[in-house]
Amino acid sequence: MSRVEVPVTGRLATGVQRVTASALGPYQSAVIRIGFSATWLLFLLREYPHRRELYGPDGPWSWGMAQQLIADNDAFTALMWSDGRVWFEFVYAAAVLASLLLMLGWRTRTMSVFFMIGVLSLQNRSVFLGDGGDNVIHLMSIYLVLTRCGQVWSLDARRAARAREGLFTEDRTGPVLWWVVGLALSVSTFTGDLSGGWAAFFWGLWGVQGVWWYLNRRDPFGEPRLLCDVVANLVHNAALLVIMVEACLIYATAGWYKIQGSRWQDGTAVYYPLHLDYFSPWPALGELLTAYGPIVLLVTYGTVVVQVAFPFTVFNRRVKNVLLALMMVEHSVIAVVLGLPFFSLAMIAADAVFLPTSFLKRIGGRVARARGRVLARTRRAAVPGQRPADGVEPLAAQPPTART
Repeated sequence: MSRVEVPVTGRLATGVQRVTASALGPYQSAVIRIGFSATWLLFLLREYPHRRELYGPDGPWSWGMAQQLIADNDAFTALMWSDGRVWFEFVYAAAVLASLLLMLGWRTRTMSVFFMIGVLSLQNRSVFLGDGGDNVIHLMSIYLVLTRCGQVWSLDARRAARAREGLFTEDRTGPVLWWVVGLALSVSTFTGDLSGGWAAFFWGLWGVQGVWWYLNRRDPFGEPRLLCDVVANLVHNAALLVIMVEACLIYATAGWYKIQGSRWQDGTAVYYPLHLDYFSPWPALGELLTAYGPIVLLVTYGTVVVQVAFPFTVFNRRVKNVLLALMMVEHSVIAVVLGLPFFSLAMIAADAVFLPTSFLKRIGGRVARARGRVLARTRRAAVPGQRPADGVEPLAAQPPTART
């Protein structure tokens, strides 16, 4: 029996239909949203006692120096709108709140923009702070704005499910939030704090959200609304592809640069960072890991091989999953041994875009069941059985004549 071949035009039409009809990778985009927002939130909370020295008025990179640099590179940061301490505290607290709400998936379209504003405002204020993980969060915060990352595992998805079941009333929070954001944009544009390309970008996002809400309210099944869905799916899928390519480029460039280094070529590169005081939170552990030369050689060469080979294995599911697990284990070890937890969390979040959907569904199911058990125990503990008074039997134990 001969195999029926699908014409090229048929395959092309199927591909176009798939790309435009749905936002691909809903679980992967949700993991990226949760991973990066949680990483940035934990970083902000850990550095809260040192926030003024890192990004505020007490830092070595003064407000005037930052103003001169931003005048040259046109980077965006809301911290340049005022050098007051109150404004800095407000921006820092807003960044913490936006990270938390984005992680929970509350109004993800709006919170993703606020999350990006918080990341850019703090990182562009002091450009010489941070490491590779900060650079990854910097880029991903921009990409997240273009994704539909709240389809699953979010409060938005829960609200949409309740609306389909007829359990959700008219949305009033969304329009109020839209008007508040519009008022803030008007004030910042009128005062001259927001201008040029960034003003056009934020006003464009605000206008698109308004059109989306209007069409959804007027005719959720009309052609204009369906066209908006098609455009949103295209933008989401393109952004998800860019995130995948970005992760591959990070590993490819890191691997090829390592190949050119003499320490990586002779297999001793891993030895040196484990003996630097700055990267040795556990000196005894570093000594233990480098005590045996063949282990150092194996880890050094293995790191290079995995990083160089990974971009070429993304289309082979089995090999890709093995290398993905190895890279996540590697970043976990880096977090503990070298004391770089936020760099490792950022890279693990970026790697999560390649995780299989079936694996993510299983993890999500287990988390949901565990949450259900915890909530059930909490409800039982919150409503204990009523204890009868001394000498009085419970109502159920009394004879029928006593209950009449």
